[in-house]
Formats: sequence, structure tokens, C-alpha cells
Amino acid sequence: MNLFDQISADIKSAMLAREKVRLEALRGVKKEFIEAKTAKGANGELTDEVAMKILAKMVKQRKETAELYAAQNRPELAENELAEAAVIEGYLPKALSEEELTAELKKIIAEVGATSAKEMGRVMGVASKALAGRADGKVISAKVRELLS
Repeated sequence: MNLFDQISADIKSAMLAREKVRLEALRGVKKEFIEAKTAKGANGELTDEVAMKILAKMVKQRKETAELYAAQNRPELAENELAEAAVIEGYLPKALSEEELTAELKKIIAEVGATSAKEMGRVMGVASKALAGRADGKVISAKVRELLS
């Protein structure tokens, strides 16, 4: 069962269980998936790789929005955004720890053959594809810069 079908099935179970937050989060995910499937240039298919990128983007958006709500003294809205982010994170693979990320990046740097910070772009191209959904782009970039300098 691919991710799109899994989300659809989980929407039904959330409806039956009357889980409001989970239902809203999953409906938002399904909306994004459908938009990606029907976007110009898409062939009507949604690979799990693309779906993971969408999920990671949605989690990041929810967390940023929650920070804004917290800054504006709206804790109930921030709490709702964080709850939705937690639901969506459940569909992402486990995030890499600091040590695992460093090990993966060292392998990628060796594969690419990068030796200086000038070659960071080549490393980031490979790393962002290989680690999609398992680590944030900013964290990857900072770690690659650290390893190459």
C-alpha cells in the first residue's frame, strides 16, 4: 500500500474514531497529495519519495506556524498546529541522529570526492536527495559545511 492509499484509509479510521485533529491533519495531507498528482507536468502518479518531501514540508510549515502563534500569545492555535505536525510526522521515517547524519554525510562526501568547501554544491545535491525526509535541509547544510572546512 503506497502512502496515498495509507492516508486515505487513515482518514476513514479517524472519521470513525471522531479524532478531529488527526482528521484535519490527514485531510490537509491528502489535499497536498492530490495537488501534487494533478500539478502541471505530473503524470497523475505520486511516488512515495515525492510524498515524503511533501510531508516533511508540511511538518516544517506547521512548526513554523506554531512558533508564530506562540509569539503572538495564541497558545491554543499553536497547540493545534503542533498536534497536526505530530500526526504528520508519524508518516515520516525516523529522523537521523547527529551521529547517523555525520556518518551518512561522510559517505556521501567520499562518493562525490569533495575535498573543499567549494564543492559543497555537489555534496548538497546528492545529500538532499539521499536524506530527504530524514533530516532538515538547514541541518544538512550546516553539517556539510562543517565537514568540508
